[in-house]
Amino acid sequence: MNSASAAPSAPADRLTADRFSAGRSLAGRFIVAFSGSLLVAICAHIAVPLWFTPVPVTLQTFAVLLLGLILGPATAAASLVLYLIEGMAGLPVFAPVGTIAFLHIFGPTGGYLFSYPAAAALTGWLRRRIGSGGFTPSLVAAAAASVLVLLSGAAWFSILTHQSAITVFALTVAPFLPGDILKVIAAAGAATGLRRLRAQNANR
Repeated sequence: MNSASAAPSAPADRLTADRFSAGRSLAGRFIVAFSGSLLVAICAHIAVPLWFTPVPVTLQTFAVLLLGLILGPATAAASLVLYLIEGMAGLPVFAPVGTIAFLHIFGPTGGYLFSYPAAAALTGWLRRRIGSGGFTPSLVAAAAASVLVLLSGAAWFSILTHQSAITVFALTVAPFLPGDILKVIAAAGAATGLRRLRAQNANR
């Protein structure tokens, strides 16, 4: 009795997971990826500069994690690669702080930017591997990817400035931990809510 009642839930979850990109043509996937890159660009411009570090607080990470959770690893990574290409082409998609155009990616924040495709892919991959599209698997996946972004940003900054590990941590990791925790929770909550909404619409 229990096995029979549980059977329909797995297909339903597979149908709702990654619905934004699943079953689409190549052109459709490009449109989804391009739309995702626009979301990241918008979130990049919601920025607060900090006086003690060249790295601003932005909503970029939230967008990266959310795309990984709702698009799946391949489409999310493609969306972030497209975002970096847009920035290197001179489009105003990066945070409005520091160097303009493609030089921005080789500045103090370059490590964070370079990590975005991998972080988005990791988020989507972990969410699939850990379990269903519930809040806890999404939270764990987003948290792991957020750590990857922070470590990448710190490593790049260290190579660029040759400062001590303590200074690098104080400038590139510590100030952003509280905000990143909130962004991880928000991304997991938003992705879970979107999947539940789509599941309800599919069952009508």
